[in-house]
Amino acid sequence: MAERVNTVVVGASAAGLSTACCLSREGVEHVLLEQKECVASAWRNHYERLHLHTSKPLSALPYRNWGAEIENYPPRLDVVKYLEAYAEDLKLKPRFGQNVQRIERDSDGWRTTTQDSEYVSENVVVATGNTRVPYVPSWPGQNDYRRDLMHSSKYKNGDPWKGERVLVVGFGNSACEIAIDLHERGAKPTLAVRSGVNIIPRDVLGVPILAIGISVSFLPPEVADVMAWPLIQATIGDVRKLGLKKLPYGPLVQIQKHGRIPLLDIGTVALIKKGAIEVRPSVERFTESGVVFTDGREEEFAAVVLGTGYRPAVSDFLAEAAQACTKDGVPKKSGHEVLPGLYFCGFHVSPTGMLREIAIEAKRIARSVASV
Repeated sequence: MAERVNTVVVGASAAGLSTACCLSREGVEHVLLEQKECVASAWRNHYERLHLHTSKPLSALPYRNWGAEIENYPPRLDVVKYLEAYAEDLKLKPRFGQNVQRIERDSDGWRTTTQDSEYVSENVVVATGNTRVPYVPSWPGQNDYRRDLMHSSKYKNGDPWKGERVLVVGFGNSACEIAIDLHERGAKPTLAVRSGVNIIPRDVLGVPILAIGISVSFLPPEVADVMAWPLIQATIGDVRKLGLKKLPYGPLVQIQKHGRIPLLDIGTVALIKKGAIEVRPSVERFTESGVVFTDGREEEFAAVVLGTGYRPAVSDFLAEAAQACTKDGVPKKSGHEVLPGLYFCGFHVSPTGMLREIAIEAKRIARSVASV
């Protein structure tokens, strides 16, 4: 028999934990379901060097700050500890091992089915995030490649390839941090970059760039980009001199148009400038020992890491995904009611920081649910 509850929250990482906390503060009866046997499973399994790219003061979840002993840009394991302590200190009780297989609306409300349980609720909050399923493209000849090939979700560190050339496909924050890690561990990284890019400094004179972003967030993205252009030129310079193509618009328009964060530079630009990280155009095809790039160059690599991103893939379990999501599978709204009783939390790509946005969304969702 199905368990009845006011609200079901799916996913026990930052977004789900924040939502559950805020629902508790509003006195809303809820259950928090998590597929794995722990909170923050994605953070636990990412590559070892990963750091939070937004500063600590701008990345606190509702009702709990970071500890003073944590560095300003917390490393992966400190993020895990923070989320563990968040759940414990705020007395959140996720139900672990609950693999949500289907969420659908019927005459009783929202019916959430796991492998061994069923829940009927007035509301559902999907907090499984934009990085639920790795996106793994394919190229001609890929099956012929005889060396190491992996998505970034499987990469741990660069130790296996010390002294060897490694190709990282992509130019997002994860791809570029992996390239830095490969260099620091003695490998020889190359970045394959398909399209134009925007790069912004992580800090300017000790001030986090996202703090500056917050201060201009009331402006239209086009206007804010024009204002930020001299600062980017002074700190990053002309990306074309790095062998990269520049997008025809600025970083805030990029976020608005494509939902993609520009590169927050944590050292990649300096390593490219001194030749420690090489840059190539897009991959055209694989060979047995490497790749051929779109400019015709053929090069050998001991490994290829695909920093090609993830997909939210909520259609895997949400029956109403066609109504609630865009044609690309991204929720139409995050932090607001999308369909009666259906919310998403943690899906909006924000220029002012993902954890900050999650905190805002979680409070808003809880208030909305409690007001009915």
